[in-house]
Amino acid sequence: MSNLNGWGLTAHLISKHFGVLGDKVSEAIANFDPETATEADRDRLAATLRDSAQKLATARASFDKEHNDVIKLRELIANDEKASSTLADRLASGKISEATVSLFCDELEANKARLPLELQEEADAQQYMNELQTIVDAFSKQLAEFDAAAKKAMQNLASAKAQKDLQTMRIERQSQLSSLSGMQGQSSALNALTKRAQTVSNEAAGMRIVADIGQKPLDQAAEIDAIRKSVGQADTAGETTLQRLQRLSGKATETSVAA
Repeated sequence: MSNLNGWGLTAHLISKHFGVLGDKVSEAIANFDPETATEADRDRLAATLRDSAQKLATARASFDKEHNDVIKLRELIANDEKASSTLADRLASGKISEATVSLFCDELEANKARLPLELQEEADAQQYMNELQTIVDAFSKQLAEFDAAAKKAMQNLASAKAQKDLQTMRIERQSQLSSLSGMQGQSSALNALTKRAQTVSNEAAGMRIVADIGQKPLDQAAEIDAIRKSVGQADTAGETTLQRLQRLSGKATETSVAA
């Protein structure tokens, strides 16, 4: 649509300071502020439509006047033609002067001579009115099409902005995930922490081995002591008081040898 280019935007924004800037400058401004550019072009188109509509209203009034003039003139001529026969009788009977009838005839002839001119003026006025009507209709249609196109363009712009924002968010998310992934694989702090955990785990395993080695003699000594206690308890479980005294004095051994 040609109205989207050029002069409407210039007139709305900076016509007070510059003359004709051309399509390139106007397009650059429109890209910078498309909403204002669209509003400016629509204002120009609407102003042209209002101006054309006012001219159409004036043309209609002019046509109505010319048309009424033709109607009145035709009615006057028709009435005068009807009155001609009456005037002829009155002139013949001497009831009206010849000068008056002559003046009447002059006016009738002048009106008949003026009728073609009035008809032409009526036709011209009607043609001008019809042409203006065509122009107004065209501007009305153009304004409606402009509004529809502007609405669609604004919707497309809003959709494009939303898609751009969405893709920006996706890129940011991908960047964040990539950073986290790189941190997990390449972070020196994480690597050091992992190595430290392994070292501590190895140290714990070594200490356990040492502790197990040190614990083994203790376990064996405890086992031997338990055996000794169990054997000692078994030998003295059924002894008499005399036998206990002999055992404690060492005589029990001598008696066993002599025997």
